[in-house]
Amino acid sequence: MRHDPAYRPITADEFLAIDFGTDKKFELENGVIYMMTGGTEPHAWVQLNILAWLKTKLRGTGCRPYGSDMGLRVGERDIRYPDVAIYCAQPPREELRNAKALADPTVVIEILSPSTTSFDQGTKLEDYKTIASVRTIAFVDPVNELCRTLERTGSTAWSDQMFSGERGIDIPSLNIVIPHDEIFAHD
Repeated sequence: MRHDPAYRPITADEFLAIDFGTDKKFELENGVIYMMTGGTEPHAWVQLNILAWLKTKLRGTGCRPYGSDMGLRVGERDIRYPDVAIYCAQPPREELRNAKALADPTVVIEILSPSTTSFDQGTKLEDYKTIASVRTIAFVDPVNELCRTLERTGSTAWSDQMFSGERGIDIPSLNIVIPHDEIFAHD
């Protein structure tokens, strides 16, 4: 956080009201605005694979997947833009027409990049764990075709699985597994 006494941390609502007017993306962390790094082709491709598979699989279930254009309200001074988030029991889409961020996701998935791996699996992981509705947090490494999945087992307890086999991302709360071959499909 900036230590400049002239800087006043802003709220999530103030952040969402800002028109940045660029193609750059920003996140809000503890009331401070940070610019996000751009993704790579493998990052974008894996994100697309996951979202395409989820859109079809979740149709009619009451759960909807969103990509990194939809903000995630972590707290009063924190907005994140996960690569994939699944929200269940949300209002009808017509009521969300002007929403810039949602709260209470069931699943959060981040696609790792070499420059963000530590931050994603450190700071962001801890942020996502604080959200009571989150049941599964997954990290996907598109270069090595590996997945790490954390599943909530209690109010503050998590099961952490690193695997590289053909299982994919297991999401018990939704009774689905995103297949490894779908995540990393090359065409």
